Amino acid sequence: MKKSLLIAAVAALGLVGSAMAQGRLTVWTHYGGPELAWLKQTAASFARSSGTQIDVVEVPFGDIQNKFILGAPQGQAADLVVSIPHDWVGAMAAAGVLEPMGRYATRGFIQDLSEVAVEALTFRNQLFALPMFAESVALIYNRKLVREAPKTWDEFLKIAQDNTRGTSFGFLYDLGNPYFNYGWFTAYGASVFGRTAQGVDASQVRLGGDAGNRAVSFIRDLRFRHRLIPEGVDYGVADSAFKEGALAMILNGPWAIGEYKKANIDFGIAPMPNPPGGQQWRPFVGVQGVAMNAYSRNKAAAANFAKLLVTTQNQVAFNRAGGRLPVSMRAVQQLRNDPVVVGFSATIALGSPMPNIPEMGKVWGPWGNALSQAVQRGDTDVPRIVAAMVEEINRGLRSR
Repeated sequence: MKKSLLIAAVAALGLVGSAMAQGRLTVWTHYGGPELAWLKQTAASFARSSGTQIDVVEVPFGDIQNKFILGAPQGQAADLVVSIPHDWVGAMAAAGVLEPMGRYATRGFIQDLSEVAVEALTFRNQLFALPMFAESVALIYNRKLVREAPKTWDEFLKIAQDNTRGTSFGFLYDLGNPYFNYGWFTAYGASVFGRTAQGVDASQVRLGGDAGNRAVSFIRDLRFRHRLIPEGVDYGVADSAFKEGALAMILNGPWAIGEYKKANIDFGIAPMPNPPGGQQWRPFVGVQGVAMNAYSRNKAAAANFAKLLVTTQNQVAFNRAGGRLPVSMRAVQQLRNDPVVVGFSATIALGSPMPNIPEMGKVWGPWGNALSQAVQRGDTDVPRIVAAMVEEINRGLRSR
């Protein structure tokens, strides 16, 4: 009965034709635990219904990109990778090893997937992977200390300051980390790069000027003017304080939720309020997707399995296996009683993808150094620091 139902579902998706697909696929994955079990189970079900056998091979996350780029042209890479982060897409697509997935996924199929997730996996106007899950930072608050998520900066600041006393804190996060700070930059009108009709344009660095100065000044104020984040606080310090119940609010992502549950913290999740004088806070969004080998000899079957992985039913099952945040809008609706999915999905919808072009590698170092310098003292010369950061980024881009 289950087999016949799966065959019917696969056929309805247009994944099989008049004859069952035959052959064999190799899938590389960095998943482990329940997520790996889910992937193997889904592969086995697909094999029974389609006749295409799937070998799921575990590959360390840090090895996948280089191994795939070098191996694909030699016939030594998997047909599919489940899954790659979207900021790998530019380099892998430019190397010619990724098959454009828009050839296999109809407009109707794509419409159920989060717009920001599709954008993240698009390079030079082509979709190079089907989105599996997304993540971003959000305001996570301890309900024991914060009755309701603050909606304005004034509400936020009062709650944060009221809870900052002795060894307890109102708000902490990794202050010098550019990834965590991007929402402040967007709120004041900055972005990493500009855009053209072809997508992200690395010739336009948009982290500086008045917008960058206001963002960095605000970040410095969190330490010296508002006295919320002491010197020496990094990710580990903030995360530990929240797990110990000594922190009212933290800026963090879904990767931390499992540990907060283990610590028995009753938490809520919400977008950060807009900073003073700023517009909408929009964080970085990270997306991972299923990517196909451009050199695969069984592309039709590989596309069918990739599409099956991101259907509503499987997005829900994948979430239940490991807690990843689905990008299928119908899956989010089915999981509407899960506060983690609801909270982070609302924040992800506000955000924008990290640039997926290789030039982003020239940005992180100067950006992080500038933030570290700016928060050393309350009277740092922010315009000078920001101008030097932009110049260093541009110098690095010119040297490529």
